Amino acid sequence: MNPKKILVTGGAGFIGSNICEELLRHGNKVVCLDNFATGKIDNLLPLLEKHPDAFTLQVGDIRNMEDCRRAVENIEYVFHEAALGSVPRSIKDPITSNDVNVSGFLNMLIASRDAGVKRFIYAASSSTYGDSKSLPKVEDVIGKPLSPYAVTKYVNELYADVFSRTYSIECIGLRYFNVFGRRQDPNGAYAAVIPLFVKKLIAHESPVINGDGEYSRDFTYIDNVIQMNLLAMETENPDAVNTVYNTAYGERTTLNQLVGFLKEFLSEYDKEIANVEIRHGPNRAGDIPHSLANIDKAKTLLGYNPQYSMREGLKEAVKWYWENYNRETMDLPSNTK
Repeated sequence: MNPKKILVTGGAGFIGSNICEELLRHGNKVVCLDNFATGKIDNLLPLLEKHPDAFTLQVGDIRNMEDCRRAVENIEYVFHEAALGSVPRSIKDPITSNDVNVSGFLNMLIASRDAGVKRFIYAASSSTYGDSKSLPKVEDVIGKPLSPYAVTKYVNELYADVFSRTYSIECIGLRYFNVFGRRQDPNGAYAAVIPLFVKKLIAHESPVINGDGEYSRDFTYIDNVIQMNLLAMETENPDAVNTVYNTAYGERTTLNQLVGFLKEFLSEYDKEIANVEIRHGPNRAGDIPHSLANIDKAKTLLGYNPQYSMREGLKEAVKWYWENYNRETMDLPSNTK
C-alpha cells in the first residue's frame, strides 16, 4: 500500500484497534477517534508505543460535530467503526443507540464531506436483513428490522447512499456477520457470545445458550474482516464503490456446534473444560434465527478471499484468550498483545 492519512473512529474497540494495527503495519499515518464508551485504552497502548510518529489518539465523541471536524483534518480515508453495538442494548435504550449510530454517523459523513475525504468506509451490519428468511443472505434482498439497533444500521446505509449520490463522496458499507477474535471483550452486560462463552468455560462455569441452540450464525474471524476493510480502501474499481458488501466467511454454525468447538479447543489447555455442563435459556428478543452470507459480490468486485474458516479462526481466538486471559481476576490483562 502507498502510505495514506487515515481516520479510524471507534479505533479503541475490538474491530477498530485491529484495523488501526494493520494500517500502521503498512506504513500509514492513522488517527484514532474514540470516547472510550466501549473501547479500551489498553487496546491502543502498544500501538502508541510502537508508532509514536504515525499514530495519533484523539479523545472525542462522534455526537460532537467539532470533534468530528477536528478528526478529519487532512484525512484521505475514514474507517467508521464507532457505534453502540448489541441488539439487547438497543432494545433497553433505543434513544442512545440512535444518537450514536444515526446522529453520530451523520456527523461523520458531513465532516468527511466538508473536509474532502476521498472514501468513507463504514461498519454496516447483518442485522439489516431483519426478518428476511432467505438464505444465504444476498446484499439486495433485505427484510424488516427486528431491533432498534438494526434500524440504525439500515439508516446508515441509506444516508451513505444519499451522500454518495448527492455529494460525490465515495462510500462503502461492510455488513459484518458476527465478528470474533483477539481483543473482543468477554466482560460487560453486552459481551458477544464467543468471548462470553470462553470466559465461562475457562472458569468451569456453565454457559447459557439462548433457546435450543439450533439458531445459526456466520461467525467471521477478525482477520477476514481486516482483509475486507483494506480491500475496500485500496480498490480502484469504479463498480466497487458506493455499495454494501457482506463481510463474512460464508459458512453457518449453530450455537450448539460453537460450544462443542470451544470445548474441544479449550480442552487442549485444560482437560476439565470438556466436562463443563451447558445450560439453555429462553430465546432472546430481536434475534434472527439464522444468518448465512453470500460473499460472491465481495469476491467479484473486491477480490475478497477469506483466509480463516470459522474453526480455524476460533482456534486462533481460543489460543489468544488462553495466553492473555488472567484466570485469577477473570479479566484481560492491562496491556493486551
